[in-house]
Amino acid sequence: MNEIELMNAGELHYFDDEEINALSYRAQELLEQYNATAANDESARTEILMKLLGKIDGHCTIKPPFRCDYGKFIEIGEGAFLNYDCIILDACTVKIGKHVMIGPRTCIYSATHPIYAPVRTAGYDISKPVTIGDDVWLGGNVVVNPGVTIGEGSVIGSGSVVTKDIPANVIAAGNPCRVIREITEADKTYWETKRDQYLIKKGASV
Repeated sequence: MNEIELMNAGELHYFDDEEINALSYRAQELLEQYNATAANDESARTEILMKLLGKIDGHCTIKPPFRCDYGKFIEIGEGAFLNYDCIILDACTVKIGKHVMIGPRTCIYSATHPIYAPVRTAGYDISKPVTIGDDVWLGGNVVVNPGVTIGEGSVIGSGSVVTKDIPANVIAAGNPCRVIREITEADKTYWETKRDQYLIKKGASV
């Protein structure tokens, strides 16, 4: 396995590698172009994202400025929305599901380092994949650490630091992030009622 393959497999790898550096330089050039696009130039943004990211399932929105390490290891689902100043360190695969909403200044890290300093300072790194399920909402300034999976439909409160897996359909917050409660039928009823009231005000059928 070469260093890129070791890195994306979550194995110890040597960071200062020619192929890894070339992949990073390519990403940074594309990001400079992306972050300089006009606000209404959706076609240019889409074209750049298709070159930058590993996989896009349908239309997604990423508000500049956006930063990542390589782009190649990021997978984004249909309808995902990433707000301003999102940073993704994608040394390992980062999967973002369908209709995920990510608040401003959120950081998603798959890259990490050896705990033992002599190995770390010698230039070795390691990484762990991150998975964010469909319909998840991450509030602003959330940090998602390496190896974390967030279950579908869950909400992570702003400023949280997610260090462990979060199950589906819960509200979680804090540092470290902890489950506060489940999302219930009462929540469903409340928000569907709010939506219906809005539609009635707009003269639409419920």
